[in-house]
Amino acid sequence: MAELVGTAMNFGAFRQSVRSEQLQAVADHWHEARRNRLMPAWRDLRPAAMRKQLPIVWAYAYDPDTEQFTGRLAGDKITEIFQKNFRGISIPEAHPREAVGWVYGLLKRVVTEPALYHYEGQVFRQLERYGSGERIILPLSSDGTEGDGLLGATEYDLHPGIAVTVTAPAKETEHGFRSRGEPV
Repeated sequence: MAELVGTAMNFGAFRQSVRSEQLQAVADHWHEARRNRLMPAWRDLRPAAMRKQLPIVWAYAYDPDTEQFTGRLAGDKITEIFQKNFRGISIPEAHPREAVGWVYGLLKRVVTEPALYHYEGQVFRQLERYGSGERIILPLSSDGTEGDGLLGATEYDLHPGIAVTVTAPAKETEHGFRSRGEPV
């Protein structure tokens, strides 16, 4: 089960809360790419550094003026869940109607605070299947200070047989911490 993470947590503590080696590798690359900035830019990420993790990686661009997210990348394992690629589509086009509100709220919080997010448990319920595992969401910024994108990764085990849709995780099993102005 997941452990609740407080707001004063630094990157090292965040990384230690992540159990999956695949997600740790994504978080490590994000951390290295940001150098001495609060957040890295999309251009700072190197796909070759995450080549083993690319199937579980996903990303969104965020436009602060319109407050809209546009899919930038969805790895093969992510595309398999939703049976569509997120590239170039909005949250309402990518997610079931029932999930749009909480997905949007979560992503907006990560990109605008900015915050690092970690969740462990049931990571999706979609198309008569569900998956359990871990998810991380990390903010991106073209200027290093104001969020304008997200890098996410979701590692899961697929469990067939449940006819439901994507739902919000229980609040007590979410992890996250605010990073603006805090040493990460």
